[in-house]
Amino acid sequence: MALITCDHCSFAYEGHTVLEDLSLSVERGEYLCIVGENGSGKSTLIKGLLGLIAPAKGKITYEPGFHNTEIGYLPQRTDAQKDFPASVWEVVSSGCRGLSLFPTRAQRELIDRNLALMGMENMKKRSFAELSGGQQQRTLLARALCATQTMLLLDEPVAGLDPIVTREMYQTIEMLHREKELTVVMISHDLEAALSQGDRILHISHEGIFLGTPEEYRHSPLGQRFTGGCSHD
Repeated sequence: MALITCDHCSFAYEGHTVLEDLSLSVERGEYLCIVGENGSGKSTLIKGLLGLIAPAKGKITYEPGFHNTEIGYLPQRTDAQKDFPASVWEVVSSGCRGLSLFPTRAQRELIDRNLALMGMENMKKRSFAELSGGQQQRTLLARALCATQTMLLLDEPVAGLDPIVTREMYQTIEMLHREKELTVVMISHDLEAALSQGDRILHISHEGIFLGTPEEYRHSPLGQRFTGGCSHD
C-alpha cells in the first residue's frame, strides 16, 4: 500500500474549487516533485496531505500505522518567519512531537542530532532572526526532521535563496532522500531541478494534470509546452 493515497480528491475554498479530481499515490521512499502555475492548487494539495484541510470530494488514506502528524513540513518562507523571535535551538525543538516545557533527554538528543545533520550545531544559541536565508531554511529543515522519520513535505524550499545556497539545499534534500531514506514531496517552480531530482513529476495545471516520470513528462504535451520542447538524454 502507498504511504499516502488521494482518491479522486477535490479541494475548495469558500465553495470555489481550486483542485479537482486528483488521484495520486505517494509511494514510500520516492521523491515526488510538484510543479505548475501559481494558483493551480499545489500548496492546497500539501495542506490536504497534512490534514490541514479536508477534501471537498474524494478521500485521503494513509498506510496502516502511518499518520499525517508524522510528516515533517517545511512551509513557504514568509516575512514573519524571517523575524521569528527565538533561538535556533528553540525553533528546531518546536518540531518535536509531544514537546513539554522541559524536553526529555531523547528529545534533546534528537534536536542536537538534526542540528548537526544540517550543519547548524554551532549556531543553536543564535537568534533565528539574525541568520541568513539559507541558515534559516536549514534550521527549519532540522525542525521538520524532528517531526518525522518517514516523510518530508517541502513547499518551495529554495525560494528567495541565491544560486549557491540553492544548490546546497538541493544537495541536502537529496542526501535526506537517499541516505536517510525519507520520502520527499517537494513543490518547486524550478523545473530543471525537479526533472533532475524527482523520481516522478506531478504537474498541476488549469489545463489538466500530469503524473509520471521525468522522461515521460518531457515527452508529454504539457511537459513539451513548459520545457519549451527540449528533451534531455
